[in-house]
Amino acid sequence: MRNNSIRYPLTNTVLGNDDIESGVKVLKSKWITMGRETVKFENTFSKKISNRSSIMVNSGSSANLLIFQCLINPKVNKLKKDDEVLIPAICWSTSLWPIIQSGLKVKFVDIDPKTLNLDLDDFEKKITKKTKALMLVHAMGNCADMEKIVRICKKKNIILIEDTCEALGSKYKGKQLGTFGDFSSYSFFYSHHITSGEGGMICAKSSKDADVIRTLRSHGWHRAISNKKSYSWSFINSGFNLRPTDISASIGNSQIKKLKNIIKIRQENFKLIRNALLEDKNFLDKFDIIEGDSNNSIVWFGIPIILKSTKKNYKKKVTNKLNKLGIDTRPLISGNFAKQPAIKLYKLKINNDLKNADFIDRNSFFIGLHNTKTSMKTVQFIKKALYESL
Repeated sequence: MRNNSIRYPLTNTVLGNDDIESGVKVLKSKWITMGRETVKFENTFSKKISNRSSIMVNSGSSANLLIFQCLINPKVNKLKKDDEVLIPAICWSTSLWPIIQSGLKVKFVDIDPKTLNLDLDDFEKKITKKTKALMLVHAMGNCADMEKIVRICKKKNIILIEDTCEALGSKYKGKQLGTFGDFSSYSFFYSHHITSGEGGMICAKSSKDADVIRTLRSHGWHRAISNKKSYSWSFINSGFNLRPTDISASIGNSQIKKLKNIIKIRQENFKLIRNALLEDKNFLDKFDIIEGDSNNSIVWFGIPIILKSTKKNYKKKVTNKLNKLGIDTRPLISGNFAKQPAIKLYKLKINNDLKNADFIDRNSFFIGLHNTKTSMKTVQFIKKALYESL
């Protein structure tokens, strides 16, 4: 069946000539490190997305690291060693590890298989007097009931951090994801909704926290928060070097102009592919594809496929065949992270009540969702590959 000229990758070409020219322009200026383009991207992001302080960094992973480093920093002191942070079991590596790297304790929460996001009943059940923060991951661009999450966090005095790396542009009842908590992180890696090649953004509700993050981003320098250009060599905090380049920022500036159109295309592609697959009688009782709540506007990261068969190694058989036929597949984020080998390496205590995350780990995967319009020819290719794989 395989036609070598046809593939359906996880992501397609996302950079246009205008994006490339933006990067080249910065190169030609000979000022390629963090500068005016970065400030412009931060300001634009604040205006279009977050309505709060935005700080660009070199990746979404670094964004998560700096958020937790800010929370434990002496100037902020909102979290202390061994405080407990809850996180959904379906998460990414660098949603989790900054918690550990910051000397905090992790507790995994199960997910709701209807949303792939946090199970609210299990969340409430897992809260103890030691619980001080929730690292909320908006899996696949979808979300849980944000009103209820915010209400619980306020009642229990829990700091809410939103990992929005897969959910740029998604809205819960008209409000942007990433604007509900105290902090949020975004990724502009090549496969995400918009890209700067590598790059990420932190959005902070508190301007004081934002200034701490700016110093941590740049060596602990005082000049990182100066309103005017400063040549001060005063170091007022600990720090890293997690700054972006102006090349990345310039590409981000070019890409964010297209975000509205990208959102429209991704939503149309998701609906086209989902409907074509689920309306096909050949796939009846074979799998399901989650659909977001009608009150929300979800910009999906990919197309999550939930297999209904529970046969041992069935997912592996299906995904291996799809990959051979030219349909790239991958786990939902990283599956149930409590099952990853590094958990044992760091001797993390794992609760054994993650049945929904286990189910998703065993029975689910996703295929790509592109920023350019998907043709019916491609949809037929996907359907044919699934016929042969299931």
